[in-house]
Amino acid sequence: MAETPSTMLPLGTSAPNFNLPDPSGNLVSIADFKDAPALLVVFICNHCPYVKHIQKQFAALAKEYQARGVGVVAISSNDVENYPEDRPEKMGEESKQAGYTFPYLYDESQQVAKAYRAACTPDLYLFDRDHRLVYRGQFDDSRPGNGRPVTGADLRTALEAVLAGHAVPGDQRPSVGCNIKWKSSKAPDYSSSR
Repeated sequence: MAETPSTMLPLGTSAPNFNLPDPSGNLVSIADFKDAPALLVVFICNHCPYVKHIQKQFAALAKEYQARGVGVVAISSNDVENYPEDRPEKMGEESKQAGYTFPYLYDESQQVAKAYRAACTPDLYLFDRDHRLVYRGQFDDSRPGNGRPVTGADLRTALEAVLAGHAVPGDQRPSVGCNIKWKSSKAPDYSSSR
């Protein structure tokens, strides 16, 4: 299981726009979250062992913070031709099975993943009320097989800071997971677009 780290999009970046369908074809856009005190955008997929490792705790954390007004959206950008388990109809099944209470959207063109410079699943981005990036990094320091409990501590700390109107600590550790399954054989080169 090869680990791919997050690219660590620069803090302060404005949230790239999206307007993507959920498995039922309902479109969800960033404008749907304009009144939220924070917006969490997470790139995930159905089959990734890193996503499965945090899935239960992530679903619970998302539900908890949605109840406090935080906008939460998950996006799958994987190439479904080569990874059919990530097809939209399977996403709908996964959403129900995992207890997701947030939209789970399909980025068929992969343009949204590229706009966010997403590299892995899970890849987490937390934006403040003004949709400026305040956190990008790991859910916590648990990984499949490392024996550490899945707590969501890193993301929870960032969420609490945003909701309290405090600065999120800048010392952030990259998320690590499976690479996004790009349609071309080569991953985007984000280093030239910094």
